[in-house]
Amino acid sequence: MLKEFKEFALKGNMVDLAIGVIIGSAFGGLVNSIVADFITPVIGFVTGGIDFSNMFVQLAGDPKATLGAAREAGATIAYGHFLTLFINFLIVAAVLFLVVKGMNRLKRREEAAPAPEPEMPRDQVLLTEIRDLLAKQQEK
Repeated sequence: MLKEFKEFALKGNMVDLAIGVIIGSAFGGLVNSIVADFITPVIGFVTGGIDFSNMFVQLAGDPKATLGAAREAGATIAYGHFLTLFINFLIVAAVLFLVVKGMNRLKRREEAAPAPEPEMPRDQVLLTEIRDLLAKQQEK
């Protein structure tokens, strides 16, 4: 059983998958940082610092000023939190789209580069030279 587990755990596909998950996790952190540290502050500046997190509709109890108090009072729809998450999703999707688009452009450039012509083997080069010399001698 230990031997079977070792074969399973060390298969090439399993190791590739593990590496992909680790890189994906690091990439997720990078994208979240781009969104949180660069894009969200710019959007906040452009919109005048609108904060959706405290937007809600209170369905029960006396009207409250904050989302926390409204939730304690009864049924509350916190649509502001949903809007914030939705906007973050759109930003992350846009950033990922730009990254994938850039990677595809680089990949296409690599594919478009012409492959160098392989060198002719030495014997073929010699035969070509001999042919050319014989052709010159017959012209004379």
